[in-house]
Amino acid sequence: MTGTNPDRTTGRHVVANISLSLDGRTTGPGGEYDMGWIAPHAVTDGSRDHLMKLTAGATTVLLGRKNYQGFSSYWPAVADDEEADPRDREFSRWLNGVDKVVFSRTLAALDWRNARLATADPAPTVRQLRTEGGGDIIVLASGSIIRALLETGELDRLSITLCPEIVGGGARLFGDGPAGSSWSLREPTSTGSGAICLTYDRQAIP
Repeated sequence: MTGTNPDRTTGRHVVANISLSLDGRTTGPGGEYDMGWIAPHAVTDGSRDHLMKLTAGATTVLLGRKNYQGFSSYWPAVADDEEADPRDREFSRWLNGVDKVVFSRTLAALDWRNARLATADPAPTVRQLRTEGGGDIIVLASGSIIRALLETGELDRLSITLCPEIVGGGARLFGDGPAGSSWSLREPTSTGSGAICLTYDRQAIP
């Protein structure tokens, strides 16, 4: 990927990818695992192509505990599933091979290849990762990590799949952070299900 935040024209860039409902929810009213309303919008050609493009330049993934547990229980085996969509198989192979940093203070060990624990807060961890070699750093659907990086100015690109659903309750991505920020639309992508993938770059502070 090319540079995202104009203040960071070189080095690694931090990208977040998440799905939101029209009322700004990341989960439904049934709790943290109530995300069935996202599923129809995640399996279209448009959404798959968008995810492949978004992750193409990334060599490190950031995950929270819940998403790590969900991802690791499903994605590793997809690489060898001949009935799966070829893009899902490619994404699985990429996930299996990429460096995965998992933020948790309760997990004692990780059993997914190339996964490692991080017990520090996301912002200082990302600052350290920026100094290391590699491609972009991407947060996959972990709302708490995305919020922490937004609030500390450590997020360069934000990809939101806006789903045409009003779920009426559940967790929100955006809260009242310490400061606002401005973003420019990079490219919208239609998914075919009515959802739209919106990719924004953070604008530099004058």
